Amino acid sequence: MKQIGLIGGTSWFSTVEYYRYINQIVDERAGSNPPLLLYSLNIGLMRRGDWSEINETFLKTAQVLEGAGAEAIVICANTPHKVYPHMQPRIGIPILHIADAIGQAAQRQQLSRLGLLGTLPVVQGDFIGGHLTEQYGIKVLRPEHPDRTRMHKLVANELTRGIMTDDARAFTLQAMDRLRLEGADGIILGCTELPLLLENVDYALPLLDTTRLHAEMVADFILD
Repeated sequence: MKQIGLIGGTSWFSTVEYYRYINQIVDERAGSNPPLLLYSLNIGLMRRGDWSEINETFLKTAQVLEGAGAEAIVICANTPHKVYPHMQPRIGIPILHIADAIGQAAQRQQLSRLGLLGTLPVVQGDFIGGHLTEQYGIKVLRPEHPDRTRMHKLVANELTRGIMTDDARAFTLQAMDRLRLEGADGIILGCTELPLLLENVDYALPLLDTTRLHAEMVADFILD
């Protein structure tokens, strides 16, 4: 089995899910748990929003994990994938990109128009939506600005603190409905806490659980 370096803590709630899923999937396939290195960052780094600081912190963390024997890096959240262009050229091991996990899953399900929910950097940036369009030919539908802003605040103030309310769930479902009416044939849960919020929700469209899909891709790498 290959050894993986996980960069977690943003938030620790979804990092726990990564750790559980990766161990569970590998155990189901191979009958044993994998070697993992976990470096958990303080979420205050992301809340400060200083991308120069975020870039350098994630890079230094990846270098520590590489030096400790990691054969690939996994960033256990959607938003910090914005650091990928800064990090990947400066380390000697691959970063397993969450957008590739999304794109491969969409292709398997023959989905071509995906609604994207997440923080403002995720929804307004191209490091997930642009990657999906360029690499997989997927059209990405983004929420209107009021939904973007409210979702960002919801993630920052509630979901990353483990606060899952009925009001938050109702708003998220409404935002998904608006994307569906625009023609989405699937919804990307582009915040790794959203699957926790929508646990056991039955929706009219396929929901792409980025935490689970990323963990499955990591398991494939570990066992390849």
